[in-house]
Amino acid sequence: MLTSLKTFTHWRPGAALMRWSAALLCLASIVANLVLYLAGQPMTAAVMAVHVVAMLSIGWHLRHWARTIALRPAELADRLLKVQENERQRLSRELHDEIGQLLTAAKLQASWLQRRAPNELQAQCSTLLSTLDDTLANVRDVSAILNPRQLSSLGLEASLRAHLLRTLENTNVNWSLECRQRLGGVPEDMAIAAFRITQEAVTNMLRHARASNLLVCIQRLPEGLSLRINDDGQGFSPASNPADEGQRGMAGMAERASLLGGKLSVSSQPGQGTRIQALFPWPPRTLERAKTSTAP
Repeated sequence: MLTSLKTFTHWRPGAALMRWSAALLCLASIVANLVLYLAGQPMTAAVMAVHVVAMLSIGWHLRHWARTIALRPAELADRLLKVQENERQRLSRELHDEIGQLLTAAKLQASWLQRRAPNELQAQCSTLLSTLDDTLANVRDVSAILNPRQLSSLGLEASLRAHLLRTLENTNVNWSLECRQRLGGVPEDMAIAAFRITQEAVTNMLRHARASNLLVCIQRLPEGLSLRINDDGQGFSPASNPADEGQRGMAGMAERASLLGGKLSVSSQPGQGTRIQALFPWPPRTLERAKTSTAP
C-alpha cells in the first residue's frame, strides 16, 4: 500500500498536466469554433484535429477515473488490514514492555513482602504471588496472540504449533497440526494471513462449536499454499455474504485470502462440523523460482 501511495505521489504532477492539457484543448476547440462561425468559414483540418485530440483526452480521463474508483474497495481493505496489524503490534509492545514490566516489578515487591511478613500473612502473600504469576502469563499470551513475533524467526509451522499449544492447553479439544513439507520461504504476508485465519477459526471453534477434535493441515502445492481446518463441532449455516449477516470473523478470513489473490471456502452444516479451506497462490517471483528450481 505504501508503494502504491508513493507511486500515486509521483504520478500526480503528470495527472495535473494531463488535466490542464485537456482543459486547454477544450477551450481551444470552443474558441476555434466560435472564430470560424463568426467569420463564416468552413471547419479546417487543424480545428478538426484539435476536436479529436480533446475528445480523446476526455475519454482517457473518464476511463482512468472509472478504473481508480473500481480499485478503491480493494485498496481500502488492504490498508485496513495493514492498519489492524500495525495496531496489534503496538498493543503487543505495550502489553509486553509496559504492563509486563509493571507486573514483574509488583511480583518482586510481593516476594520482598512475603519474606518479611509474619506467619499469619504468608498464605495471603502466596495467593498474591500466584495471582501475579497468572496475570503475567495471561499478558504474555495476549501479547503473543496480538503479535506473533515467532513468525519471522521460527516460521509458520512452529508459530501455529505454539499458538495451538497455548490456546488449547486447558481445553478438552484433541488437536493435530499436519505439515507435509517444509515451509521455508513462504512470503511474510502469506504467513500472516494463514496464521490469522487459523487463529480466527480456532477462536470461533472454542466459542461456538463445542468440538472435540481439530485438524489443521498446511501443504505446499504447485499453485500455492493450502490451508485446511476441520473440526467435529456442532457446525452452522455459512452465510453467502458474511459481512452483511454479521459473521465478521468469516468475512475477515475471506478478505485476507482475497487480498492475496486466494480463495477461501467454508463448508458446514448444523451437527456436521466445519471445514475451512484456503489457497494462497504463490507470488509471480516465487512461482518462477519454483519452476526454475524444478527444471532439468
